[in-house]
Amino acid sequence: MTSPLLLGHRGAPRLHPENSLAGFQAALDAGLDGVETDIRRLGDGGLVICHDAQLKDGRKLSALSRADLPAYMPLLPEVLAWAAETGAYLNLEIKPEVGKGDGRTEETLDLVRAYGLTSQVLVSSFSPLQLLAAQQHAPQIERGFLYHRTYHIGCDLVPEVARRLEVAALHPHFRLITPELMEMAAREGWRVNTWTINEAAQGRELLALGVAGLIGDVPEELLSARAGV
Repeated sequence: MTSPLLLGHRGAPRLHPENSLAGFQAALDAGLDGVETDIRRLGDGGLVICHDAQLKDGRKLSALSRADLPAYMPLLPEVLAWAAETGAYLNLEIKPEVGKGDGRTEETLDLVRAYGLTSQVLVSSFSPLQLLAAQQHAPQIERGFLYHRTYHIGCDLVPEVARRLEVAALHPHFRLITPELMEMAAREGWRVNTWTINEAAQGRELLALGVAGLIGDVPEELLSARAGV
């Protein structure tokens, strides 16, 4: 049995600012396999590691340059260089684009290949359009379909989208994990990675159902969950 994958949710956010290199390193030092993080576009064209579309002071990333960012906030190349040096696994969540799109998916994948991380990265998104762009641009880099609720328009859209986009993994919120979902994923050959798991007992229950990866804020809880399986 393959050991479950453990990823720090935006690093180790209870110890360091979320999506910071210090937080990423803390997650790795604690014994996790890597981190989950978020990619957005700056006004100057750079790809920044940030969950929200704006800073805490309300300034929108789309109007900022690298010089405007807090010192702890890295650009994507800095994180890829860190992963290349440390061997950390990266789940790169690509945030949806507005309008005709800004090419963030294609540029992300080009950078992943440039840093030699093709087998060390999974790109995920809530947006099927981003995952379609990833499938077309770099099919060899694994994709994960993020979702936090079920979608029904005459049928369950999650497996339909996942099949069409040839994803490697489903990334549902933990409340959506059921034995039926796990049976379907096993039939289709999809791994299931889930978020945000911050209690070891909860993690152990999910791993017992066959979940392949846990994403959480507290490294110690994730490690305890894996040790108990």
